Amino acid sequence: MAKEATDRTTIDLFADDKRRGRPRSNPLPREQQLKVNKRNQIQRDKAKGLKRIELKVSQDLYDALNQKALDSNISRSQLIELILQEQVSH
Repeated sequence: MAKEATDRTTIDLFADDKRRGRPRSNPLPREQQLKVNKRNQIQRDKAKGLKRIELKVSQDLYDALNQKALDSNISRSQLIELILQEQVSH
Protein backbone atom coordinates (compact mmCIF):
# COMPACT_ATOMS: atom_id res chain seq x y z
CA MET A 1 0.00 0.00 0.00
CA ALA A 2 1.47 3.29 -1.04
CA LYS A 3 1.53 6.17 1.38
CA GLU A 4 -0.17 9.21 -0.16
CA ALA A 5 0.74 12.58 1.43
CA THR A 6 -2.83 13.90 1.18
CA ASP A 7 -4.47 10.71 2.50
CA ARG A 8 -5.35 11.18 6.18
CA THR A 9 -7.68 8.20 6.52
CA THR A 10 -5.00 5.94 7.94
CA ILE A 11 -3.54 8.10 10.67
CA ASP A 12 -1.07 5.42 11.79
CA LEU A 13 0.88 5.95 8.56
CA PHE A 14 1.42 9.58 9.52
CA ALA A 15 2.19 9.15 13.22
CA ASP A 16 5.87 10.00 12.72
CA ASP A 17 5.28 13.06 10.51
CA LYS A 18 6.13 16.40 12.05
CA ARG A 19 3.29 18.79 11.39
CA ARG A 20 4.07 22.46 11.27
CA GLY A 21 2.28 24.62 13.75
CA ARG A 22 1.09 28.16 13.37
CA PRO A 23 3.72 30.29 11.64
CA ARG A 24 5.49 32.86 13.77
CA SER A 25 4.07 36.32 13.26
CA ASN A 26 6.68 38.02 15.43
CA PRO A 27 10.43 37.42 15.29
CA LEU A 28 10.90 38.14 19.03
CA PRO A 29 10.57 35.44 21.70
CA ARG A 30 7.43 35.64 23.85
CA GLU A 31 9.27 37.08 26.87
CA GLN A 32 10.56 40.02 24.84
CA GLN A 33 7.17 40.53 23.20
CA LEU A 34 5.62 40.95 26.65
CA LYS A 35 8.25 43.52 27.62
CA VAL A 36 7.72 45.50 24.41
CA ASN A 37 3.94 45.39 24.82
CA LYS A 38 4.17 46.55 28.44
CA ARG A 39 6.49 49.42 27.47
CA ASN A 40 4.09 50.47 24.71
CA GLN A 41 1.13 50.33 27.14
CA ILE A 42 2.99 52.55 29.63
CA GLN A 43 3.77 55.06 26.87
CA ARG A 44 0.10 55.11 25.74
CA ASP A 45 -1.05 55.68 29.32
CA LYS A 46 1.51 58.43 29.79
CA ALA A 47 0.36 60.15 26.57
CA LYS A 48 -3.21 60.06 27.92
CA GLY A 49 -2.05 61.65 31.18
CA LEU A 50 -2.77 58.54 33.25
CA LYS A 51 -0.81 57.71 36.39
CA ARG A 52 -0.43 54.31 38.00
CA ILE A 53 -1.63 53.61 41.54
CA GLU A 54 -1.20 50.23 43.20
CA LEU A 55 -2.95 49.06 46.32
CA LYS A 56 -3.51 45.81 48.14
CA VAL A 57 -7.00 44.84 49.28
CA SER A 58 -8.61 41.83 50.90
CA GLN A 59 -10.01 39.03 48.77
CA ASP A 60 -13.56 39.96 49.84
CA LEU A 61 -13.17 43.56 48.68
CA TYR A 62 -11.51 42.40 45.46
CA ASP A 63 -14.42 40.05 44.72
CA ALA A 64 -16.97 42.77 45.56
CA LEU A 65 -15.24 45.25 43.23
CA ASN A 66 -15.13 42.68 40.44
CA GLN A 67 -18.82 41.88 40.86
CA LYS A 68 -19.85 45.56 41.01
CA ALA A 69 -17.77 46.33 37.89
CA LEU A 70 -19.30 43.34 36.09
CA ASP A 71 -22.82 44.47 37.06
CA SER A 72 -22.06 48.02 35.89
CA ASN A 73 -20.51 46.73 32.65
CA ILE A 74 -17.26 48.64 33.23
CA SER A 75 -13.73 47.59 34.11
CA ARG A 76 -12.61 47.30 37.72
CA SER A 77 -10.14 50.12 37.10
CA GLN A 78 -12.93 52.40 35.85
CA LEU A 79 -15.07 51.52 38.88
CA ILE A 80 -12.27 52.33 41.33
CA GLU A 81 -11.64 55.62 39.53
CA LEU A 82 -15.34 56.53 39.79
CA ILE A 83 -15.37 55.73 43.51
CA LEU A 84 -12.23 57.81 44.10
CA GLN A 85 -13.57 60.73 42.03
CA GLU A 86 -16.77 60.69 44.08
CA GLN A 87 -14.84 60.75 47.35
CA VAL A 88 -12.45 63.51 46.26
CA SER A 89 -15.24 65.76 45.00
CA HIS A 90 -17.04 65.73 48.38
